Parts: sequence; structure tokens; C-alpha cells
Amino acid sequence: MQFPRRNTGLQILFWGALWVLVPLALAGNWDNTERLVVRSTVVLAGIALVVWANVEILLPRLYFNKKQAAYIAAGLALLVAIVLLVDWDAAPWAEHFTRPRTPGQSPGHGNPGARSSMKYIGMAMPYFTALIGSALYEVAGYANRKEREATEFRSEKLEAELKFLKSQINPHFLFNALNNIYALTVIKSDKASDNLLKLSGMLRYMLYDCKADHVPLGKEIEYLRHFIDLNLLKDSRGLNVEVHLDESRPGLTIAPMLLIPFVENAFKHSKIEDRAHGWIRIELTTLTDRIQFAVENSVPETAHSKDQEGGIGLVNVRRQLELLYPDHHTLDIEQKDDTFRVLLTVDIA
Repeated sequence: MQFPRRNTGLQILFWGALWVLVPLALAGNWDNTERLVVRSTVVLAGIALVVWANVEILLPRLYFNKKQAAYIAAGLALLVAIVLLVDWDAAPWAEHFTRPRTPGQSPGHGNPGARSSMKYIGMAMPYFTALIGSALYEVAGYANRKEREATEFRSEKLEAELKFLKSQINPHFLFNALNNIYALTVIKSDKASDNLLKLSGMLRYMLYDCKADHVPLGKEIEYLRHFIDLNLLKDSRGLNVEVHLDESRPGLTIAPMLLIPFVENAFKHSKIEDRAHGWIRIELTTLTDRIQFAVENSVPETAHSKDQEGGIGLVNVRRQLELLYPDHHTLDIEQKDDTFRVLLTVDIA
């Protein structure tokens, strides 16, 4: 177990100043300097012993190891031992701790039991406050450290989870894109180099730009366009895909790879290769403080699914949105017999 950094010396100075230096400064009678110096030295030594034992031994070995009862017992035993040592009649300083009688006061004046009790309470007060005060200080430091560690753990866990979600890019698209570009090179099409640059730009975006927490919306839109264009290479006759992406505010920032899963899902499940029945509609609208992203696609009569491995999946997208935009997004998914529609609204102000 790791404990908070201990400031034993500073605590000894603080409690010593509180119970020794301040009373000395406020003392009105300096006639018996030797008595003041001896008493102050003994009290300071007792405070130093209490604080040192408490901070270096009792708290780390007992209290922070969930042995509170043993800590209380040990702390009380320490206080009793210090008080008895200070009040020891055979100690060299004993005569300096004997309260001088006021003129005319008899030895039996007052209640001896009450006087004895008040005497020990007064003697114990500096050591008791030093014990309790140093314990509260160390416990507060320990609690603050544990809170920081918990916060750092949550932050690291969140970062790791987001990296994991971003890393789950469907390899099926990459293989298809490479095969389609290869086919263009075989027929010596001028489109081969252009589409190869698009694929290169997508990979660069995934490998480098996505390391940032937020990216310009313009880059995310560019990635979407490249993804759509490379998917349209499946059929040279063209596919039934409508795309409307508002690029009026490219400087708005958004979490990277947030929109692509919906487009990927549409291409995966719409059976777009069926030119007679398959279709996709993609629309991005940007406002001052939010974006709206709608993706709608056909649903074939026969259940159609491919490349179930990889693919971030809509479940993971929901989780990513909850992590990145808690209480600042809405995700509506509507599924009918022949249509699947997703509407995402994200506040990005």
C-alpha cells in the first residue's frame, strides 16, 4: 500500500509553535526563565515524540491498514505514557512542573481529586491536540491522494476504452478497396491513382489525426467522402447512393471517427449491390452549436449480413457517444421492414 508523503518535521514545528512558542510569547512573567525554558523543552520533546510516532508508525501500520480500534488503543496508550513520563517525580524536570502555591494557600486547599484530574487534563492537552491534529492532516492527505488516484484511473480507463473503440475498424472495407483499386490498375484506368490517394488519406487520418481528442469537422467529412467514393467502386455503372454533406462550418470540432460507423453500417446491411432495390441516403447538417447526421438505407427481404468480424457496431457507437458526449447527444434508431434509419444530433459548442 502506498501512503501519502509525510511531513513529519513540519507538523512537529507547527504543533510545537502552537503549544510552546505562542505561550512563551504571551507569557507575562519572565522572572523564572529557567522554569519556562525547561517546561517548554519538555513539552516540545513530548509533542515531537507524539507526532513522530503517530505519523511514522501508528497511522501507516494501523489506521491505513484498517485497524482503527488498535490505532485508538495505541494512541491512548501513547498519550498516557507521555503524560506519566512528564509527571514522573524522579525526572530531572519534575520540580519545574510543580505548580507554585499562591501566598496563604494551604496544602489541602480545594478538592485533591478534582485538582489531580484537572492537572492531568491540562498536561495531556498539548499532546492530545498534536495527536488528533496530525492524524486529521495525514488522513486528509491520504484521502486526497486516493481521490486523485481514482480520478487518474477513471481517466486512463476512459482513454483506453476510447482507443479500443477507435481501433475496431472493419478490415472488410480495406480489402475491398485494395481489390477495386487493383482492378483499376489492371485496366489502366486514370481513376486508380486518384482512389489510391483517397485510401492513403484515410489511413493517414486513422493513424495520425485520430490520436487527438477532437478534429476539425472538415477532416471528418473528407474521410466520409473518401469512404463513400471507394465503396462506389463496386459497380462502374453507379450505385443508388445520395450524399448531402454540409461543409459550411469545417472549423467545428468533433470526436474523430464518430460518424463513419453509421455509414459503414449502411453499406454493410443495405445490399447496395442490388441496384434495383438497394439504396442509401446520407445527410449531414451543421448548425452553430450542433450537427445532425442522418443515414437511411434499404433493408433487403432476406436477412443480409457480412463481415461480422471487426466493425465497431452500433452498440459500441452508443458507448462511445456516452463517453464523449454525455447528456449532449441524441441517437434515434428506427427500423422498419424495408428501411433502417439513424438520426444523430450532437451538441459541439
